[in-house]
Amino acid sequence: MADTLTHKRARSALSPLGEPFNGWFATRGWSPRQHQLALLEKAEKGRSALLIAPTGAGKTLAGFLPSLVSLTAKNPRRNSPVREGPHTLYVSPLKALAVDIARNLEAPIEEMGLPVTIETRTGDTPQNRRRRQKENPPDILLTTAEQVALLISQPDAARFFSELEVVIVDELHSIVTSKRGDLLSLGIARLRQHAPNLRTVGLSATVAFPDDLRGWLAPQHAEDDTNLADLVVVEGGAKPDINILKS
Repeated sequence: MADTLTHKRARSALSPLGEPFNGWFATRGWSPRQHQLALLEKAEKGRSALLIAPTGAGKTLAGFLPSLVSLTAKNPRRNSPVREGPHTLYVSPLKALAVDIARNLEAPIEEMGLPVTIETRTGDTPQNRRRRQKENPPDILLTTAEQVALLISQPDAARFFSELEVVIVDELHSIVTSKRGDLLSLGIARLRQHAPNLRTVGLSATVAFPDDLRGWLAPQHAEDDTNLADLVVVEGGAKPDINILKS
């Protein structure tokens, strides 16, 4: 009886995702974590959110999961001969991190056979690939704050960002405290002009003043208007596995 109840609870936890996500989690003996499902719920309601989670809690997958589900369930881009621009924009504080995240994201996309394309765009991206990305944009574009500033300054920016639905900012706490944070904040404000229903998601492991970051993620319409993104906090995380090797 206990095993049956456990199985039912696992299926209940997986049900919001649908296939092929349920099968992918099940084959690994995993179940989606509560904060991953919480971000999926926020996305369905069109809400921006700040996720505070320790290392090892799966916050990167949580950030991308709503995009993967949306692009898989109803992706008019799949059969469209022309794509104006990306669906999801991921902004990394480091270009090397953007490349690593793309590599890590390619594995579940390939394993589940998702109709989702991803590419990186950094200062190291060749010019011919940048041109191709403008002509045939990926569903998910992983980039940096500087590249966002360059993209929104181009004449076709309104067209390129017309289909943008979400901006994911990784290691948010390290970006907002610098000039790059100011640059990105202005960039996101401009992106909202091209995509009025744009959502933002901030991922962070360490936050001293979460309301400051929640305000940074949400549009502020007046000096006395305090609009905050939703907050999702994860307690605990993966336990460290420490071994001392004998010489």
